[in-house]
Amino acid sequence: MKQNRNSSIMAVLLAILFILFSFQAQSIAQDKTTQIDEFVKLWHETGTFNGTVLVAEKGKVIFKKGYGLANIEWDIPHKPDMKFRIGSITKQFTSMLIMQLVEKGKINLQGKLSDYLPYYRKDIGEKVTIHHLLTHTSGIPSYTRNMARLQEARQDPYPVDEFVKNYCSDDLEFEPGSEYRYNNSGYFILGAIIEAMTGEPYTDVLQEKILDPVGMKDTGYDHPVPLIKNRAAGYSITFDGYVNAEYLNMSLPYAAGSLYSTVEDLYKWDQALYTDELISKKMKKEMFKPHVASGKESHYAYGWGISKRSFPKSKEKLNSVSHGGGINGFNTLIERLVDDKHLIVIFNNTPGARLSSMSEGIIRILYGKPYTPPKKSIAKAIYDAVVENGVEEAVKQYHELQKNKKKEYNFQPRELNRLGYDLLYRKKMVKEAIEIFKLNIEVNPNYANGYDSLGEAYMVDGNKKLAIKNYAKSLEMDPNNKNAVEKLSELMKMK
Repeated sequence: MKQNRNSSIMAVLLAILFILFSFQAQSIAQDKTTQIDEFVKLWHETGTFNGTVLVAEKGKVIFKKGYGLANIEWDIPHKPDMKFRIGSITKQFTSMLIMQLVEKGKINLQGKLSDYLPYYRKDIGEKVTIHHLLTHTSGIPSYTRNMARLQEARQDPYPVDEFVKNYCSDDLEFEPGSEYRYNNSGYFILGAIIEAMTGEPYTDVLQEKILDPVGMKDTGYDHPVPLIKNRAAGYSITFDGYVNAEYLNMSLPYAAGSLYSTVEDLYKWDQALYTDELISKKMKKEMFKPHVASGKESHYAYGWGISKRSFPKSKEKLNSVSHGGGINGFNTLIERLVDDKHLIVIFNNTPGARLSSMSEGIIRILYGKPYTPPKKSIAKAIYDAVVENGVEEAVKQYHELQKNKKKEYNFQPRELNRLGYDLLYRKKMVKEAIEIFKLNIEVNPNYANGYDSLGEAYMVDGNKKLAIKNYAKSLEMDPNNKNAVEKLSELMKMK
């Protein structure tokens, strides 16, 4: 009888402990979601983030929310089901389709480009492999580096094979496999190979082989004609406020960047990647393995960046699998901490926020680490001062803010560089731009790009001597600065 009583007491105590533990766990989870919400709000309040965020912990969604407006003109607020153009996150879907074809024996990772696209120029096609295309080591120049040349193709749909011939077939920048250089042409070509090997349009293969099996009903190829419910509009940020993003014909990004999705659908995608539903474990291992160029391990696998997150004063390292996307009016990020099955998805329709910094802050919250709140843009503050009081007063204000409010503002060199270019080209304030670039190298004397930018401003101003001086200084500090080499050559030819 006594034993039964003791057993009953023990059972009651265990039940109480379980309830207390459950309440404590729930309280910790709620505290994390509150911290995440407050952290993202700060980014929104700086004027650099406007979009949706989803966070999963150990495979379970603990946070999803929208901030700001999906359509500024109509005051339509963001919700987690808003559809965004995801840009280069598209590449991981393209790489998955390729790996499915590899698993079926229709494609060989070491197979040559010419084996699959007979119309491709032979001198390059017989050197470049599928592996090179997947890992950005092909040496084929990226068509997005020459946007001026693309102007003729920006308005209307362009046949895939014709685009490959005209824009993805330039002379090699380096021997295949010898370097890593991020490249949209490679993934455009992979899309063409998928169509050639299946006999179906890329969009249909994607729908059949990935979107339908995973249940991603809010993801698709961003064709211009169909109506897409809950589509977020894309914007650009100027120092005077938001403007509509420049139009882009979405047949151009194609298999390198033409998909739209929601943060909720990318959670489904994340969960599917932990299963063998789409490809086998063996193929997934190959897909997520960082590869090698010239004997050096790259951070890039097949359509994914591979890295380790670490914390200050800690030996702890987190295996991160991630990719960002940037396209007219949008920037996006998916980051997977695969050992613990954590996920961060961030979509922004007013590009300006550094999404990797946002993700880092959220990761710190998940792991109970201190995080740094975002800082206000010093460029915006100084721009307002230039417009209101002139550049001399603006320079004085910069020094005052740097002395008294260093923790409140972002004083990284790119801030003043961004402001200088805005004054130089958008506002046509050349003299003011020169003073801002001069300020940048005064406070950041080791910033090679600052001298390059000042050289450009002097070139626009017609001051050949000072343009040469600053381009030469930039090249001295950064011997790999090809722009400085080209500009110096151009200046030397000028009378």
